[in-house]
Amino acid sequence: MHNSPIRSVLDALHECILACEHCATSCLQEEDVKMMARCIQTDRDCADVCRLTLTLLARGSAHGKHLLRECIEVCEVCATECSKHEHAHCQQCAEACRRCAEACRSVTV
Repeated sequence: MHNSPIRSVLDALHECILACEHCATSCLQEEDVKMMARCIQTDRDCADVCRLTLTLLARGSAHGKHLLRECIEVCEVCATECSKHEHAHCQQCAEACRRCAEACRSVTV
């Protein structure tokens, strides 16, 4: 279906989407939800950008390649924000975002 470098990016994007969605949902269950507002917002933004990038790359759209830089940026922002929180879901999300940014960077033209 897809060559190996793109397949790795698609897998990293998918894992990042799942981690961000899980983190946002888990943050909503935290005792001080207001303190988690920025984390939830960045999780949602990151999941949405990754989802669009994944979809466009999977269908072979040239626009997918254009989104890689934005995806790297939003993943780095999300990783930084999630890293500020000690919750396991935040730390797991931060790691998934870092892996995704690196995967996207590896195929950026």
